[in-house]
Amino acid sequence: GEDVKPFSPEKAKEIVMSLQHPAVFCNMVDNWPALHWNVKYLSAVLDGKAIQFRLGLRTMDLVPQFETSCSYVEATLEEFLAWSCGQPSCLSGPFRCYNYSKYWAYADYKYIARLFEDKPEIFQDIRWSDFGFPGRSGKESTLWIGSEGANTPCHLDSYGCNLVLQVQGRKRWHLFPPGDTSFLYPTRIPYEESSVFSKVNVTNPDLKRFPKFKNSTAHVVTLSPGQVLLIPRHWWHYVESIDPVTVSINSWIELDADHEARVEEAITRTLVCAIKSAENPSDGDLWLNPTEVEATSHEINLQYLNKAVSAYFKCQKASVSEQAHSSSTGAEQRTSASCKRKKREVGCEPEGCRLQTHGFDFSTSEAEGPQKMPFGPHLIQVLPQSQETGSVGAVAVESDSRDLLNENEGEHIGKLHCKRKQLVMNNDCEKPSHQMDSDSSPHTSQTALSTNDLLDCLVNPHVIHLVAQLLLERTGV
Repeated sequence: GEDVKPFSPEKAKEIVMSLQHPAVFCNMVDNWPALHWNVKYLSAVLDGKAIQFRLGLRTMDLVPQFETSCSYVEATLEEFLAWSCGQPSCLSGPFRCYNYSKYWAYADYKYIARLFEDKPEIFQDIRWSDFGFPGRSGKESTLWIGSEGANTPCHLDSYGCNLVLQVQGRKRWHLFPPGDTSFLYPTRIPYEESSVFSKVNVTNPDLKRFPKFKNSTAHVVTLSPGQVLLIPRHWWHYVESIDPVTVSINSWIELDADHEARVEEAITRTLVCAIKSAENPSDGDLWLNPTEVEATSHEINLQYLNKAVSAYFKCQKASVSEQAHSSSTGAEQRTSASCKRKKREVGCEPEGCRLQTHGFDFSTSEAEGPQKMPFGPHLIQVLPQSQETGSVGAVAVESDSRDLLNENEGEHIGKLHCKRKQLVMNNDCEKPSHQMDSDSSPHTSQTALSTNDLLDCLVNPHVIHLVAQLLLERTGV
């Protein structure tokens, strides 16, 4: 019979665009062919095609394991499976230098449109139209394949909100609200457009160096296959694979606020590139994240800033025009983001730049608006962990989606880029260089302020927001 979902596309979109706290959708993707995308199936579809894996150590350090301190190899999914299962064949393969008991591997940021460019029919296996985004499929989605322990440092995304489908295995998410930003010690080194990293290893925090972290409130959830996690705008997140093999699919949903965010990101890029490029390269500071192709020139960055400002005012004008001509019920809206980071795409389509939120008002967990959020077996709120004990409490959403269970562990994932750099592979079996925290080594006393200290203050999100407001005021006069 006809597949009946707990929420219509219109209702699901209303929830996505209104909810200000993370939540898990259940029973919304039961008929998606993408639920069959386990690693064995994907290995057969890719038919021996090699992809890039990022490798990191499983050790629990006080310092986040940034992508600049990881190793990278090219391997097929078949070789990845053999390695994760401890098969003898991996002794001579690309993973030969990486003991599975000591390392994790992550094929992250894989754009499905590129990965399966010769098999476009597979895009239709992913149906974000069920969440109210018609036309959005695998072509606008990203694939993540990891082994147990695979993770990315805690960060927030400057653009959009995020929908994540868990396909195989489980991942544990640590999420922190935007209001906790100062407690997470934000940094832009390593630099990556649209990603603000935290200096804190949120699963093993150094409270002597980062005492304000104890004031943060983690919302922890274990995501199981068939569930979809909504991550609202500017929520910090750290994610870790907790099963031997995990597969996830996500799509970033563009928001109206992204136009101002792109101005802020353009300011940040201009400052970081100008200041860091002036340093002596022999200092060995790996400040540019592997996701960034290059440190762009000041001229190019200034052009980007002007385009971002122009696009902002274009959308402001379109918004005013739309409000003047729309009916009381509002016009049908859509999103146009094909990926989270539209690094050089700062134009605006007037009909697509307004994403209004209406109907729900959920600034708190207990909604008091005219309608209440339909939390229940089909929409489960991710709750804060217990503040009563020092242990890490987790709210787990199990696969039957009926109960909330308490657990005692937790962790994270990451971001992505439209022009992911293809790194030089490590063929010499060199172990990753463990880069220290972005401002100083924990083993040395800091006697003088560094360039990174200056940047941590200069491009702090609060400072950049103020600078953007001043620039927009100047331009708008």
